[in-house]
Amino acid sequence: MVRKVFFSFYHKGDSKRIGVVRNHWITKPDRESAGYIDSADWEKLKLKGKKVVEDWIKDQLNGTSLTVVLIGEKTSEREWVKYEIEESYKKGNALLGVYIHNIKGLDEKTTPKGKNPFNEVEIEDSITLDKIADTYDWVNDNGYENFGKWVDESIKKVDKSNNSKLIPKKSNEYPQREKNIEVKTPGQWGY
Repeated sequence: MVRKVFFSFYHKGDSKRIGVVRNHWITKPDRESAGYIDSADWEKLKLKGKKVVEDWIKDQLNGTSLTVVLIGEKTSEREWVKYEIEESYKKGNALLGVYIHNIKGLDEKTTPKGKNPFNEVEIEDSITLDKIADTYDWVNDNGYENFGKWVDESIKKVDKSNNSKLIPKKSNEYPQREKNIEVKTPGQWGY
């Protein structure tokens, strides 16, 4: 089944790496075999102020069932990535992280591994979203072949039958859903 996916990322320095992941479906027979449709259209947005960007992000999340965070060296430091993760969580989207640091950039070099941005979003009693969101390395975990499987596994963790929020998995269980959980955000985020 094809899923509508929202991609969250910080493009500066990672544009080629991001393109590799977002466009890998082009070399597949069709989008169905890739397992997703890309909903993001960030490049066309002209920054017209914080409220406009927030509204645009919420609009882009409409109709999506999964948010994929492409994790580069500085992704976890970005205000808008954090906001996109928070809004995705509030909406009930499944969450998936893909490390892209091992993909060669425009300079044909890799970069240091970035911090997990899901560690930066606290949902309750010091529990962070890294307890919910799976992360993979595009190169080491063969993202070209496995991305569709990662999408499906992330979606299976979310019960879309009610309008509530994810809570962390307990031991080896998939996360359950619980109503009225607030997203708490530690620290300040820079652009």
